[in-house]
Amino acid sequence: MDQDIELRHLRYFVAVAEELHFGRAAERLHVSQPPLSQQIRKLEQMIGYQLFARTSRSVSLTVAGEAFFEAARRTLRNVQRDIDEARSVGRGEVGSLNIGFVSSGMLTALPNILRTYCEVYPRVRLRLHESFTARVMEGLENGTLDAGILRDSDPAEGLHVKTIFSEPFVAVLPATHPRAKQKSISPAALRNEPFVYYPRSAGARAFEKPFTIFEEHGFQPMIVQEASHWLTVLRLIGAGLGVTIAPECVRRIASPEVVCLTLRKAEVVSNIELARVVGDSRPIVEQFAKLVESARL
Repeated sequence: MDQDIELRHLRYFVAVAEELHFGRAAERLHVSQPPLSQQIRKLEQMIGYQLFARTSRSVSLTVAGEAFFEAARRTLRNVQRDIDEARSVGRGEVGSLNIGFVSSGMLTALPNILRTYCEVYPRVRLRLHESFTARVMEGLENGTLDAGILRDSDPAEGLHVKTIFSEPFVAVLPATHPRAKQKSISPAALRNEPFVYYPRSAGARAFEKPFTIFEEHGFQPMIVQEASHWLTVLRLIGAGLGVTIAPECVRRIASPEVVCLTLRKAEVVSNIELARVVGDSRPIVEQFAKLVESARL
């Protein structure tokens, strides 16, 4: 009949064993004494041995009761631990979270947001994966990533994408360029300049969007060099290999060899976005999304 033993029986037994008094145990459990005594007798019947030695003046544990006491307390502790664990998972406080991100996102307040997330959810194993927008989207679609920080992503069915920060583009020129002393520059002034730019494979929209600024002036930039990371792009520009157009956040890593100039009358902006799979309602993803969306990049 062991299978008939319930957690209620264990809680009742532990209370009596700790109090060694049925009245105090009943008060502690918020039950009346007769039902408590009845449940203890039922437990003893199921076990097949007396657990308490009772007299008119005292209650004490039998040898069987002492052995069962530690086992019952251990079972209750384990059950409570499992309940707490399930609640933590339900609140998104436990588990693994794989986040893909574009490198330029690290030039915004994203690192501080990730630090805050780790402080708020210290039991989550946060795994970060640096890549291009296109590859982060692939990771979301094939299930290897749980959420992504993108820049100017392409439309994708099955992904929910929300803009969390927008910034203007700036022109980046070598410090030795004739126009380097200006505070701003017209896009038209870059018509005949060689461009250093990142590859289209990083993301079609991210590649094309900045160039719409030049379309308004009747030309497309001439790309002479490609590089996958902004630091490399800036170093090549500093060496005099060309100019480029970049999100304003690159000012943070600009060396003395380059200058970043405001683009006059350029209304196109670059968007940092949070992406996740449509219908993914896992608490761990929901909590990450809420924290990112409430922050200011």
